[in-house]
Parts: sequence; structure tokens; C-alpha cells
Amino acid sequence: MSADRKKQLAAAAAVEYIREDTIIGIGTGSTVNLLIDEMAARKLRIQGAVSSSEASTARLKRHHFEVLELNDAGELDLYIDGADESDRQLRLIKGGGAALTREKIVAAASRRFVCIADDSKLVDVLGKFPLPIEVIPMARSYVARELVKLGGYPIWRENVVTDNGNQIIDVRELRITDPVGLESKLNQIAGVVTVGLFAQRPADVLILGTESGVQTLS
Repeated sequence: MSADRKKQLAAAAAVEYIREDTIIGIGTGSTVNLLIDEMAARKLRIQGAVSSSEASTARLKRHHFEVLELNDAGELDLYIDGADESDRQLRLIKGGGAALTREKIVAAASRRFVCIADDSKLVDVLGKFPLPIEVIPMARSYVARELVKLGGYPIWRENVVTDNGNQIIDVRELRITDPVGLESKLNQIAGVVTVGLFAQRPADVLILGTESGVQTLS
């Protein structure tokens, strides 16, 4: 079974978590694109969505879903997003699509966070996928030097500007055995906007598309 088909299975299963007439948070990425399309195909009726990226906002609007600002929406019933990696405690690495800051904000503002992915994203230890860190542009070199001190190999994601006007450093060669501790430590580096570790606020539910169907971890 292809990875795209597995993502489609996970996206379709996640729609079942959406209660009609509520405001939900929507993440970013290829699996979330399938979720938005599935919501439209089912003619799902929601009050509106808070989007984590300009790309998701555009897709939601194409399907005639109302997109709301988080400041106007208040606490959200549900947030659905993908991940680049997840461990079995549902701690995540996110940010491959450079939307990690808004994703983390919307996740924090939501009562429940459902993560959708294909089963290749489930790992025993986080870190094989390079850890994205959003940084203020003037701090990029300084932050990179601090990351080297922590044992990482930072690479500037050139020609990428986030929706917030910032830059991304991808950190390789990390074996993240203490995701919560590392998230706290990285957040203390001056110039870091957001770390792509979602460990202090992990997912509540992980829906995986697999060869044999949908697997749910919670």
C-alpha cells in the first residue's frame, strides 16, 4: 500500500473526531490536505476553522470553509495535524513544512489534539528526522553555534521564510531520549521562536494508516 493511501486512511478516520457546529484547528501538510478534502467530500458542517498556515487557509477557503482568527475563536474543541515523527508516548517532531510556530500555538489552544500520519512516522526514539527550529533571522548563526554545543548538526534551510517572516534551522544527529527536557532547553536559547518538538504538549490521539488499516494510539 502506498504512503499516500495510508495517509488517506488516517485522514478519513480523523474526520470521525470532528463534531459538527464546532470550531476546530487545522494543521499543515500533505496528510492535512487529504483531511480538508475529506471534510469537503462529506459536506461536513462546522462553525469554522483556525488554520496553522497560509497554505491550509487557502485550501479551506477553496472548499468554502470559514477560516477564523484564533483571537476571535477562543478555546478550540479539536486540533488535527500531521507529524514528521512520533514516539509511542505521542511526543512529536513537526515543522517539515515550516509551520511549526502556528501549529504549536493552535495545538496549545485546543482541548484535544489528534495527530494523523502513515505508520512510517512512528519511531522508538525521536531524532532521525531533522529537528526544525524557527529562529529570528539575526540570531541564526548564534543559535546554530549553541546547537552545536548540544551535540547537534544544524543546517540552515535556505530560501525558506516562514509565514511569520523567520528562518528555519534543521538539526541533524540528535537522538532525543528526553523530549520534554530538550524542548525546554532549546526554548531558552535567545533568538529561538519555536522548537519543532511537541513534547510538553503531545498529541492526545495518534491515528496511523497502515497496511492492515487504521491503528489508533492514545
